[in-house]
Amino acid sequence: MTHTELEVKFHRAYQKILAARNILIITHFNPDGDGLSAVSTMIDLMEILDKEYLAFTANEPPVVFAFLPHLEKIRYLAEEPVLGGAEGPVPSSAEGPRLSDDQILNSDLFSRFDLILILDCGSMSRTTLDELIKQRRPEQYLIEIDHHPKVDDYTDLEIRDSAAAATVELVYRFFKANKIAISKNMANCILTGLITDTASFLYPATSDLTVQIASEMLSLGAHLPRIMENVLRNKSLEAMRLWGKVMANLVINKKYNIAVTALTNEDINGSAANKEEMDGISGFLSNLYGVNAILFMREERPGLLRGNLRTARSDVDVSAIATLFGGGGHAKASGFTIEGKLEKTEGGWRVV
Repeated sequence: MTHTELEVKFHRAYQKILAARNILIITHFNPDGDGLSAVSTMIDLMEILDKEYLAFTANEPPVVFAFLPHLEKIRYLAEEPVLGGAEGPVPSSAEGPRLSDDQILNSDLFSRFDLILILDCGSMSRTTLDELIKQRRPEQYLIEIDHHPKVDDYTDLEIRDSAAAATVELVYRFFKANKIAISKNMANCILTGLITDTASFLYPATSDLTVQIASEMLSLGAHLPRIMENVLRNKSLEAMRLWGKVMANLVINKKYNIAVTALTNEDINGSAANKEEMDGISGFLSNLYGVNAILFMREERPGLLRGNLRTARSDVDVSAIATLFGGGGHAKASGFTIEGKLEKTEGGWRVV
């Protein structure tokens, strides 16, 4: 998509926001720093514009992002839903629990929104609101802003650039195109999304523009030490021991030159580390020198495996591997979810 085409879409999206009375803002399940930062940035805009809104994600946001402005206003499911992997689709048979009584996002409540804004979701399944979205009324306008490769077509207005380092990069460009002043809250959110989705600007998707945006956010008051302290220096002793186990389980598939490691259900249950403290393992492993890619497998629950793929090589597309297993994502960072159990053998790991 050309720069001019994106500019036109940014303008159209803003006009729809200005005209809307009640707005639903959604990011994907298992929300990460980019998705949560994009939502929090948009919440700040909604409050400046004095709009009625509801922000939603299927899972409770990780506590490491509690420093983000407005995070406490994001509604989530009261219990852990049964979901797919980080980039993979939700199984069609999955049924998540209801929201708590004061947070029920049912068809009656959903029908009240005249604008739906979906952020950082490559596929409709990642919203966990598939059926509601499919059955929305024609006048319920749906805008998607995302940097993942396109998986399905469900929007009225799609704003997508898979070359962008993060969805917050597109949110920034949306603000600039519409001459919206970026507040200090917004600057903190945008910088957080950039840092988390680029592994502190190490991933290949980091561009000159990404660094320029980060610099501008600092000049607008974003607090880099606080962001780094929360999203990077946040591992407990138990988490570090679990990360050590990941390193100890690492093997190299010499045929394909892929580094593979895993955490079994027993490993995870035997640790006092929380699930959020496992985030970032794949990104850290991508620093391994001399391999084509890394694969990190972990047992989400008995019988369900989650795989995360990363590569730092310009000539390797790990999304092709993820797609084979029903997942997807970026060329350099992808994931999938499959059924099975991990078993360690003399030659490495296998799924049984």
